Amino acid sequence: MKKKPFVTLEKLKEITKEYPTPFHLYDEKGIRENAKALKEAFAWNKGYKEYFAVKATPNPYLIQILQEYGCGCDCSSLTELMMAKALGCKGDDIMFSSNATPANEYEYARKIGAIINLDDITHIDFLEKVTGSIPKKISCRYNPGGLFKISNDIMDNPGDAKYGMTTEQIFEAFKILKSKGAQEFGIHAFLASNTVTNDYYPTLAKVLFEVAVKLKEETGAKITFINLSGGIGIPYRPDQTANDIRVIGEGVRKVYEEVLVPAGMGDVALYTELGRFMMGPYGALVTTAIHEKHTYKEYIGCDACAANLMRPAMYGAYHHITVMGKEDAPCDHTYDVTGSLCENNDKFAIDRKLPKIEMGDLLFLHDAGAHGFSMGYNYNGKLRSAEILLKEDGSYQMIRRAEKPQDYFATFDCFPIYEKLTEDAEK
Repeated sequence: MKKKPFVTLEKLKEITKEYPTPFHLYDEKGIRENAKALKEAFAWNKGYKEYFAVKATPNPYLIQILQEYGCGCDCSSLTELMMAKALGCKGDDIMFSSNATPANEYEYARKIGAIINLDDITHIDFLEKVTGSIPKKISCRYNPGGLFKISNDIMDNPGDAKYGMTTEQIFEAFKILKSKGAQEFGIHAFLASNTVTNDYYPTLAKVLFEVAVKLKEETGAKITFINLSGGIGIPYRPDQTANDIRVIGEGVRKVYEEVLVPAGMGDVALYTELGRFMMGPYGALVTTAIHEKHTYKEYIGCDACAANLMRPAMYGAYHHITVMGKEDAPCDHTYDVTGSLCENNDKFAIDRKLPKIEMGDLLFLHDAGAHGFSMGYNYNGKLRSAEILLKEDGSYQMIRRAEKPQDYFATFDCFPIYEKLTEDAEK
């Protein structure tokens, strides 16, 4: 089975004349259509808001597109908070969901008025100590433990996750927070990653809605929002069926009316923190085949490597590959598609059936729009590549330049060696 790239070979050749591979390419049209569909799917909930998971694709140009559809920012670090603020987000536009949080990050989150989502009950005293008080609006992250199942299928094991409070802890946390002046409460949970089923959100929602009702009854807390977090996945493999966000939204609505409305909580706002779903399918890593090797296996060496897309090396994750211009050619060759890192796991594909690849062919690695560029790193002195936006009208724009050697050496600028290191880079 095949996946269709969102760009033609002709357009890629045009882009590569100006910007050499490798680079990440994003599809503005796809991003906009998806954001619009999400907004419509949850339009039935008056307070609904999507907080885009900045960690997935931390590029201001892309986040600004989502802001046009009412999206805020889900941040988990100081620099992500700073980016959100620079983009004009303020107060309730920002959700700060972090763990093992340094003091200065809580201080900054309070300074810009972000909604703080506490990961652990011990963070209550820590937050109060470092910022001087507990905010009037606050959220707690919930982890029910055990296995998370949909029907008889095990989706994930929250009990092994480092995130969130136990059932007993979240009830105690609400009581403590209320005694310290909190007036509005939220609940957050992330129980499974990259689910490709329309049942995940409705099932998660039922768990959270039922806990919310009990929390209101037992603690008297005013719960104003419930955050379903992320977890809606994408079909990385061509034989997978994509989630239908409208079916998902309708499934959540039914549970909302079954659980929350009868409990007098029909005004509770729903939030989501989607990253992969918002950007994953609308970004790709474009790389050029530059070497071939014939030993015990057939290898194709690319000018990209795991520093540009870590997921296959880190998780064994599947990313579909299209050899541009050979979309209809038979996949009658078996290759390991590799990068140039001094690590044997630097492979984008292992024993992958592909058309015959010639040197100079452009390879399009699908579904790299989330957790692609953002997970990049500089091992082996590799430099992060550019990010380019393919606009709706067919034009394109560089939205992040490629790193230069000067960038790699920049943190030595306070030492005498810096001038020698950058001497060649400046030539």
